[in-house]
Amino acid sequence: MVATGFVVPAQDRPPPPGQLPEWGNAAPVGLAIVLVLLLATVLLIRNMSKRIKRLPESFEEQPAAGTDDEADSRSS
Repeated sequence: MVATGFVVPAQDRPPPPGQLPEWGNAAPVGLAIVLVLLLATVLLIRNMSKRIKRLPESFEEQPAAGTDDEADSRSS
């Protein structure tokens, strides 16, 4: 009877609900996905800030170098 008292606590206990044996295997994949998304976000922000710096200060219509008659003759 004494031997059974030592064997029972030494047995593996079932995992808690929601934490099956494969529960920890998703963590490295999730970390990799988060890092890739973070890198993509940083690169997109850098690219867009460069493009914004190249924009003109205003988008007002500037007068054309030629006259309207020249523009009409080019479109025909």
